Amino acid sequence: MRLFIGIPLATEVIAGLQRITNGLQSANDGLRWASPETWHITLQFLGETSPEKYACTVAHLREIRSPQVPIWLEGTGFFDRAGVFFAGVNVSPELAVLQKQVVAATAHCGFIAEQREFHPHVTLARAKGDNRQALRTLKTRTDPKAAFPRFAALEFLLYEAFLGPGGSRYEIRKRFLLEPQRGGGE
Repeated sequence: MRLFIGIPLATEVIAGLQRITNGLQSANDGLRWASPETWHITLQFLGETSPEKYACTVAHLREIRSPQVPIWLEGTGFFDRAGVFFAGVNVSPELAVLQKQVVAATAHCGFIAEQREFHPHVTLARAKGDNRQALRTLKTRTDPKAAFPRFAALEFLLYEAFLGPGGSRYEIRKRFLLEPQRGGGE
């Protein structure tokens, strides 16, 4: 099974992203648009995983104790070399700590963390093939300072990815609740 760990988006954030992407999409635009059902914030990609590593991962993720995490998306942007249009995610101290806890938990099961800096984002579209012109055209039509509502992540999820010709489909395998804020909250 092909696994990753991520945070689901709040309904109001999904609605805001849909308004933006619906206004940008057009027939034959050279882009493969991600469906709202696939939008998430990846904490760690695990890849192909054996049943034994799956069981180990679930056991160690259950040990994580973290408060709910404030999440806010920060505008839109492009990974030109990867051919990706995305919504950026602010790395709050709480989000950074949760991501480190996830990586530490999965390390017990033999997973190795990526060496690059944690740069969370929500993938909205990818260029089809090597069509960089589609992204250049899209850049002229986007607002890099788009604003989205903030929300508190109440949980993180272990997803299984199924790859297909029409794009990826994700199924939730396990849910891990985050602890409610104590005292005065945010």
